[in-house]
Parts: sequence; structure tokens; C-alpha cells
Amino acid sequence: MKKNLFFTMLLLPAICMQTYAQAGKANRELLRKADEALQLAARQYKGMMTHVPDAVLPRSTNKDGSLMTSNTTWWTSGFYPGTTWYLYEYTKDPAFKAEALKRMELVKKEQYNTRTHDLGFMMYCPFGNALRITGDTAYKAILLTSAQSLSTRFNATIGCIKSWDHGTWKFPVIIDNMMNLELLTWATRASGDKKFEQIARTHANTTIKNHFRKDYSSYHVIDYDPANGAVLQKKTHQGYADSSAWSRGQAWGLYGYTMMYRETKDKAYLNQARHIADYILNNPAMPADLIPYWDYNAPDIPNALRDVSAGAVAASALLELSRFTSKTEAQRYWTAAEKMLSSLCSPAYLAKEGENNHFILLHSVGSLPHNSEVDVPLTYADYYFVEALLRYKMWSK
Repeated sequence: MKKNLFFTMLLLPAICMQTYAQAGKANRELLRKADEALQLAARQYKGMMTHVPDAVLPRSTNKDGSLMTSNTTWWTSGFYPGTTWYLYEYTKDPAFKAEALKRMELVKKEQYNTRTHDLGFMMYCPFGNALRITGDTAYKAILLTSAQSLSTRFNATIGCIKSWDHGTWKFPVIIDNMMNLELLTWATRASGDKKFEQIARTHANTTIKNHFRKDYSSYHVIDYDPANGAVLQKKTHQGYADSSAWSRGQAWGLYGYTMMYRETKDKAYLNQARHIADYILNNPAMPADLIPYWDYNAPDIPNALRDVSAGAVAASALLELSRFTSKTEAQRYWTAAEKMLSSLCSPAYLAKEGENNHFILLHSVGSLPHNSEVDVPLTYADYYFVEALLRYKMWSK
């Protein structure tokens, strides 16, 4: 009975779809591996708690092997407290709750930050989980302020939320921005103010129109003319080339449109997610273990670096997408996610206890063109890996 209550509480928005979505058939061996990986994750993050200075957040590993940290304005600042909430939910160990609360105190001021599009990552991952788990309505007010701050970056002429304020871009929008829309759809449910969801829908619709190629691969950056909404450039920032398919970008799109279907029931988003999933899974450059190269068009495949973060995000998304699709298609997505998780749970990608600066996963790539965070752990790879493992346990039958 307690186990059922735990899984009912976990990832509440997704579980609400259970009335018409079927769980996947459980792989008992993978369930065992998932528990082992989650237990390792808990031990690693217990070590992380004592490893990270009090005033900063963990980010990655520096080139000299030391821990890379960030302040709260960095876009990944919400993932560590978000992961500790997941681990608290799994273990019921109050130390994880205490750590999440401690780090959220640092991040809380970012609710007023209007200079970033990443408030979904920064605020919804930790504070959304905190609200769901504790029921403390103080988190609702913080999240609504965050949604309002994010909304200030929306341009109605373009139909998108501006991603960056830096560089020579006029109005850059990156595919990653799809991940921040859940904060807005939540805000409409929580407040009754329809403007938040309308902004999310408009952004998602504009992104379908301009970000995707005929094969449903995605450009990374679209630069718009703020005067009239015209597309000025279709570029990359972290991928191999403007015309290439940066693997984490494809995973962001897959996750984002799956989430938008869950939130709105608009079948256009479901169809977009299905097309992106098929592009990823049918890609001739996808390795046999389904952990993508950092870019599907990297010139040195099969010797190109993998991006474990892309695999973790895609695995979590595919598990959810399988619940919204027909039986044959659902099984394909579920089985692919199982393969990804099985690979991520293997020694090839899972850190040894006490190593890897206490991160969980190895071999992610932040931005290879900038020689930044190359073949290192990343805090968001850990977050979506833990999320995917918990989803697998919750949705298996």
C-alpha cells in the first residue's frame, strides 16, 4: 500500500494521464538495475552534500578533475535540488529533504530573474517538486512569480520567448526553450490565468513552424526579427554545424512536445513528439546501445563522443510518450527507453561509488564547439536519469 502511494505521488502531472495511457511491461532485470542505480545515486549524492561549498551549486567537473560549481544565475542551478527531492521521494531519507531546502534558499531569488528563459529548469525542477511532495503553498507563490518573470520575455509579434540576451542575435530562440514551458502550463492550472498557457502554446506552435526540418530534426537556434517576426537565421551554437542534428537538442524537443501534449491534450504536440522520436530511433548514426553521439552528424562517428545527457533526457521522454500512443508504437518507444536505461545503468556510463565528483553518470558533452564540459558529468544528466528510473518503476506493470 505504501509503495502504491509513493508512485501515485511521483510526477503527478504525468500520472494524471493514466486514465487512457497504459503502462509498459516490466523487465524484472531492469527493475533490479534501476533500484541498484537509484541506491548508488543516493550514496553518491550523500557524498555530494559534503563536497559542495554551501554558497554554490554543483555543475560538472573541471579539466583538472576538480568539482565545477555555479552560482544561482547559471541555468543548471535548479537541477541539484531537484534531484535531491527525487532521491528524498525514493528513499524517504530526511537528509535529502534538508539538502534540497538548503540549496533552494540560494536559488529562491531567481524567481525575479527576467534575464533568462531557463526559469523552468531553475525554478520548476526544485520548487515544483517541493510543492508536489510537501504541499507547502509557499512554493506556489514562488513559482507563480517565476512564471510571471518568464512571461516578460515573450514577444507576441514573433510568438516566442526570447532565449538569450547575449551575442549578436536579434531575437534568438533555442530548442532547449521547449523545456521551460511546463512552468507556464502549471501556472495557468494554479492561477486560472490563461495567459501563461497561451504563451506556452504560441511558443510551441512557432517552434514547430520554424525549428524543424522535413525529417523532423531540429535546428538549435532560430534568430528572429523582433520588428516583424521574420526568420533571420537558422544556426547552431552547441552542435557540429548549422545543418546538423545536435543530439541533446533533439532530446529537448522530444521531451518538450511530449510534455506539451500531456499538459494540453493538443494532438499536434503528440504528433510532433512521435515524429521526433522516430527521427531519433531511426537515425543511422544512433549507436547500438542507444546512447547518442553528441551530434548525429559528427564527422568522426563512430569515434565521436557520446552525450549521456541526451540519452537520459530521451529515455525519460520516451517512457512518457509510450503512454500516449498506440500499442505497437507504444511498445517500440518503451523498449527503446528500456535499452537506453539499461545502457546508462551499465559500467560504461554509471560512475563508481565515491568517484566522478559524486555525480551519477559519466560521459556527457555540454558544448564541444566551445570546448566546454566535454566528456564529463553534468548535473542535468543526473536529474533526468533519476527521473527516468523513477518513471520506469512507476509505469511498469
